[in-house]
Amino acid sequence: MSTVTIVGIAFALAMDAFAASMASGAIIRKNKLRKALLFGTAFGGFQILMPVLGWLSGLTFRERVSGVDHWLSFGLLAVIGGKMIFESFKIENMEDAKPQMTGVVLLGLAVATSIDAFVVGIGFSFLKVSILLPVAVIGIVTFFMSFAGVFLGSKLGDIMGKKVEFLGGLILLIIGLKILLQHLYAAY
Repeated sequence: MSTVTIVGIAFALAMDAFAASMASGAIIRKNKLRKALLFGTAFGGFQILMPVLGWLSGLTFRERVSGVDHWLSFGLLAVIGGKMIFESFKIENMEDAKPQMTGVVLLGLAVATSIDAFVVGIGFSFLKVSILLPVAVIGIVTFFMSFAGVFLGSKLGDIMGKKVEFLGGLILLIIGLKILLQHLYAAY
């Protein structure tokens, strides 16, 4: 597998993490650097872990995972996005906004945005591709895109105010719906 192909796959896999980071960054007011590093590490780490797990499982779990992966991603993103939308209506002003970006929420986002990387890992095992270089590239690209996404989202949050939490939740719902529809469409 060529380096160009691996980099292309890495950017494609990192797009959901980038969008989720932007949506979350829009509501982050304090410790932006720390949060950006946390997001980059969480998303990048799961984008490394999931292809390795997919690669290791190969044919064994392919049938089971492919039947529910899109529903799992959609469910996690819909719950988190719906909560953000709901919370956006409760905020009177941005000074009162206390984003609930807990470890559990970040873990849910990291898992939801990396499930497709699991399937890519299964593909790597079918192609008998060594997993080390692809996962390193995928992890690094995802780290930097997620890191940048927090800052870009934060700038949008400063400009748009409380509407951004609503927009961020909507973006997460759209990502979840996109994942669901892609898998359902591919099944037909």
